Amino acid sequence: MSRVWFITGASRGLGRAFTEAALQAGDRVIGAARNVEPLADLVRRFPDNLVTLPLDVTDRAAVFAGVDRAVAAFGRLDIVVNNAGVMLLGMLEEATEEQIRAHFDVNLFGAVWVTQAVLPHLRSQGSGRILQVTTMGTGGGFPMVGLYAAGKSALDSVSEAVAGEAAQFGIKLTIVQMGGYDTGLFTTGTTMTAPAPHYQELRDKLIKMWGDDAGPAPETAAPVIMELVDLPEPPLRLIVGAASYDMVQQDLQDRVAKYRAWEDLSRRAPG
Repeated sequence: MSRVWFITGASRGLGRAFTEAALQAGDRVIGAARNVEPLADLVRRFPDNLVTLPLDVTDRAAVFAGVDRAVAAFGRLDIVVNNAGVMLLGMLEEATEEQIRAHFDVNLFGAVWVTQAVLPHLRSQGSGRILQVTTMGTGGGFPMVGLYAAGKSALDSVSEAVAGEAAQFGIKLTIVQMGGYDTGLFTTGTTMTAPAPHYQELRDKLIKMWGDDAGPAPETAAPVIMELVDLPEPPLRLIVGAASYDMVQQDLQDRVAKYRAWEDLSRRAPG
């Protein structure tokens, strides 16, 4: 049966890839983005199955109104993908209050507003899937991308709570921990801090370490998402990307080793 998707950040990167994959599978999609013009070609190809929705996810009232319009378009929602995201790149000391708040408004609060808006509709149906797109880096921060990891880590924690709250209503939630894909996040979706000279040596090392490889095309991740939404009992968390899976496993092992190194000190407190 044809399913109805609501996808934020649908105009580029992973959101665009998921939108196209869903349409090719015969599903219907409400594609939400600040600028929906890049979806014009898909509208021409799938005029009956794609509705575009201009939406700024940082505007809570607009999100609630947009979700209502999305439900009205096709009568229901089956799969909600919180994909909209931006990057704040730079050292914490360099970031301004305005930059930090704007970053969290999109990456954390935008997803929270969408989740709040769709839950009543999914609850009334007694079914639905929510995919919260985070990152494989939610296990800890890394220089220059600490605020990005912080927003996604907060969304990870909130989403785990929502999964437990919503399960009784037949709603299933998966935290989709994406690896590195060529989504444009580090170009069109990036805000740069003003570089401070005392961080230049570290900055140069990081840029050299990252190199020029933007990662695989986002379309390569879409089949995994399509298989995920078909699972009758989906996982709470799913790492998407073979290399990222290995990195996460290594990070977890390193973290356990560091905890154990200080186990004696930890156990001196009774709590």
